[in-house]
Amino acid sequence: MKKHRRALIVAITVFMLITQQGCSAKTADPVSRQNFFFDTVCSIAVYDMDKMSEENANKAIQNAFALCSRYESLLSRTKEGTDIYRINNAGGKPVECDPETVEVIREGLYYSELSEGRFDITIGRVSDLWDFHSEEPAVPSEESLKEAVETVDWHKVLIDGNTVTLTDPDTHLDLGGIAKGYIADRLCEQLRRDGVTSGIISLGGNIACIGSKGSGSKASPFRVGIEKPYSNQSQIVGVVEASDETVVTSGVYQRYFEKDGIQYHHILDATTGLPARSDIVGVTLKAADGKSADCDALATILLIMGEEKAMKMLEETDGFEAFFILEDGTFASTEGMGVTAE
Repeated sequence: MKKHRRALIVAITVFMLITQQGCSAKTADPVSRQNFFFDTVCSIAVYDMDKMSEENANKAIQNAFALCSRYESLLSRTKEGTDIYRINNAGGKPVECDPETVEVIREGLYYSELSEGRFDITIGRVSDLWDFHSEEPAVPSEESLKEAVETVDWHKVLIDGNTVTLTDPDTHLDLGGIAKGYIADRLCEQLRRDGVTSGIISLGGNIACIGSKGSGSKASPFRVGIEKPYSNQSQIVGVVEASDETVVTSGVYQRYFEKDGIQYHHILDATTGLPARSDIVGVTLKAADGKSADCDALATILLIMGEEKAMKMLEETDGFEAFFILEDGTFASTEGMGVTAE
């Protein structure tokens, strides 16, 4: 896989991460709605469908948001009564779960193994020590981090049918590194069942595109902007086109705080319990439709690994293109990523 590298290009144009141009031939503007799930703003826009009307598009979006609510009731680790909450609070006893919960856990275990434990879905105890939303965030003590890291080990998760057991009662699951990607994939399937042929989903850093933007001769790829780090989504470094594809970004600038002159971000290295340190500050992955969960986990893994190891992994992994924003103000990308300056 060929690598491209050049100086970081910063666009001076300020606009949303998803540009809203080239609308459907059947409707001047998309039908779009927002809601709040999974600790992030979720946006869905329908540009075209089998029987395009505002009413039908709104029904499709409502169905998609209902699915979001269902997944939040299964996969959240903080909401009492979810599958993950029950597993984490079962004291090591077996917990019968929804089959989809088990499916997400299995995918998480696959990437936990692939990353040799740097990405690990049993990082819940470590995650609990960090609060990136607090107005007065605190850095966990070395002792508390050491104790929490000792509970992290994906080998402690046993699956038997739809039953999940944590062999260490102190171990907690946290599916935050893969759940939104899995949900984005399922939302695409639901919207297609409801007749959507052109649309886009945004779950924080997870973008999933259904078809192209618009229909017929006016159809064109969706254009997804890649945010300039620390710009609060006001500037981009380039644009990637996507049709029936997913674009997922993981960046140290998405959630962080500073304490005593040191920056602490939300992408935690499961082997240390501390924010991951590498020469990458942002990763954007693009892959075919249905691969958002894979991109979700891989983006985190690649950022933790650093550029050299990340590129090597991509050379051995088919179906993924990547764009890296590096800490020295340059970027690197795979040949097929196709990021252009705007």
